[in-house]
Amino acid sequence: MNLYSLLQARAAEGKPVRAGLIGAGKFGSMFLSQVPTTPGLEVAVIADLDPERARHACRAVGWEEERIAATIFVEDGRDLCARDVDVVIDATGSPQAGVIHALTAIDNGKHIVMVNVEADVLAGPALAARARKAGIVYSMAYGDQPALVAEMVDWARAAGFRVQAAGKGTKYLPAYHQVTPDDVWTHYGLTPEAARAAGMNSQMFNSFLDGTKSAIEMAAIANACELDVPEDGLLFPPCGVDDLAHVLRPREAGGQLQGDGMVEVVSSLERDGRPVFRDLRWGVYVVLEAPNDYAAACFRQYGLPVDSTGRYAAMYKPFHLIGLELGISVLSAALRGEPTGQSRVFRGDAVAVAKRDLEPGEMLDGEGGYTVWGKLLPARRSLAMKALPIGLAHGVKLVRPIPAGQAITFDDIEPPPDSPALQLRREAEAMI
Repeated sequence: MNLYSLLQARAAEGKPVRAGLIGAGKFGSMFLSQVPTTPGLEVAVIADLDPERARHACRAVGWEEERIAATIFVEDGRDLCARDVDVVIDATGSPQAGVIHALTAIDNGKHIVMVNVEADVLAGPALAARARKAGIVYSMAYGDQPALVAEMVDWARAAGFRVQAAGKGTKYLPAYHQVTPDDVWTHYGLTPEAARAAGMNSQMFNSFLDGTKSAIEMAAIANACELDVPEDGLLFPPCGVDDLAHVLRPREAGGQLQGDGMVEVVSSLERDGRPVFRDLRWGVYVVLEAPNDYAAACFRQYGLPVDSTGRYAAMYKPFHLIGLELGISVLSAALRGEPTGQSRVFRGDAVAVAKRDLEPGEMLDGEGGYTVWGKLLPARRSLAMKALPIGLAHGVKLVRPIPAGQAITFDDIEPPPDSPALQLRREAEAMI
């Protein structure tokens, strides 16, 4: 509650918090837009494969030329990690790059804010453990849904409530699992030409639609909050905010969850495509269970949406502001030494599933592409299956035919080359 006061003190001392941003895409640009109006915070270094594009992003969000001239622009994120910054932000979206940047930041004693949820789900528990051992902060990114959910779960538990469910909303229909970058824009109400003019990446946006991003984000929440994962993937039940406590309670209590304390995503569409009343497409939620009759009575007295028994209640946040809120994570790490959510266990995994029948010799193209989508599974089950993580399902060749809808395993592909990402993945697996 005193983060701004701490920031004011740093500003008064003339010692601003210095951040380094890797990746000046949409998320990074949203963060950059807030920096000029956050006294005491500065972005000292920006790394992007195209530094001139990064400078253009700064201008597009309103930076003055004087600020741009005072900022160092580099091509390599590893270079940035060795510079004079307090906090390294990875906003690349590449799991391989994210792991490398996190390891380099740890080696250089820099706090890490991992916007790159793909990297976090692939190896986050291992990266967080290494960071803790080095005495630095490894953090989820506030503004993104996993960190916002982690905050709500932490609040609920600290207040003495049992968390029965936690997650987010999205637009979902079962057919979306087969959508490819070629037809994604029709589902967003855009033409391909309009999307290109806006600089929108079809594969990235497709990962939000085909279920992959939901699987990744729910795995991150499960790993940060020690919540359980549906045995055979997310259910995506249609549900509005008034029905969260009714739908997202255990089956034995009349709900749709397999058990207690689980992650789940609710759809803003009914299965026939009709919009859900008072949907939570852009928001996050937590479902609480009252520990006693007195607390249950208070739920009703203070207007919480409850189920028919009154023992389950929902709290929700209808919107999230992505990169506009990222500064909270940066300042929390630098000023308080605390993460805004952190993967601590390996409960959930996002694995690659064939979008269509695949043949030997085909190359997988990863998240949001033409060949695979990401499905959430319990980590213990994915390891028993030897399932291929979606974060490693890019640029690898199949050696066996895979029917549509089947999870791909390490036995189905040529052995992937050794890499820091694969090594850290093995460290995370050993933590189960």
